[in-house]
Amino acid sequence: MAARPPGAPGTPFEKAAIPGVKYLIPVASGKGGVGKTTVAVNLAIALHRLGAKTGLMDADVYGPNVPTMLGTTEQPRALSEREIEPVVAHGLKMISMGLLNPGDKPLIWRGPMLHSVLQQFLRSVLWGELDYLIVDLPPGTGDVQLSLIQTTHITGAVVVTTPSQVALADVRKAIEMFRQLNLDILGIVENMSYFDPPAAGPSAGGAKPPRQYIFGEGEGRRMAAAFGVPLLGEIPLDAGIRVGGDSGAPVAAGGESAPGAAPFYAIARTVAARCEEVSAAAGAPVVQID
Repeated sequence: MAARPPGAPGTPFEKAAIPGVKYLIPVASGKGGVGKTTVAVNLAIALHRLGAKTGLMDADVYGPNVPTMLGTTEQPRALSEREIEPVVAHGLKMISMGLLNPGDKPLIWRGPMLHSVLQQFLRSVLWGELDYLIVDLPPGTGDVQLSLIQTTHITGAVVVTTPSQVALADVRKAIEMFRQLNLDILGIVENMSYFDPPAAGPSAGGAKPPRQYIFGEGEGRRMAAAFGVPLLGEIPLDAGIRVGGDSGAPVAAGGESAPGAAPFYAIARTVAARCEEVSAAAGAPVVQID
């Protein structure tokens, strides 16, 4: 698949940075339904609210949910054949196939078409100067992941899981894929880690019920230790986070003190520190976020 005609210039896969983008961070998951897009959206907003210039690219072509979570249906403008102006929502520069193909019509595409649209999103969109470009990947280990990793200089990946054994089994495959392709892993985010029930009413003495670990306890931390990567954070099972995503008002947009937002800001700071660490090890420029 990587063969070239005799005399063809370059290597089978030529990686190139995105002009103006300092750190490119894909957010990945081994399987769907673990809250990967929720993490990507709130992480991007938290980085922006912490003072960084941030973009969000929805590379989940078959299930583009980022526009819904950001509460926008605005279509990006084509300034020329090779220039696309991104949509701005909650302070983020954003592009998504959900804005170009709205409604319920599915995309039935093979690998080459996915590669083409991914490269257009990366190189034709006028991202400008960004500290971070967050890329929401589709779940699994397929064509989009390979195309991104093999053609683009990536800082490192954030991998999202839940504590359930089914999700963890698929996360192991995603991590192994990244390692086989020599991609740094910034760390693991454990979503739906626990549930804090509300305090009981006055008739029950107002006691706070114990924390519940619905999908398992500590599995993300153990997996991070097994692979030698950081656990970036644990996000609780919180109805407010789900409501925020469904209504186009992500919890991180309300600031760090908003209900449910604090874990995303903590993860954003840890991701920023990991980017500095990885870039310093590679001899790349360092960005500081206060």
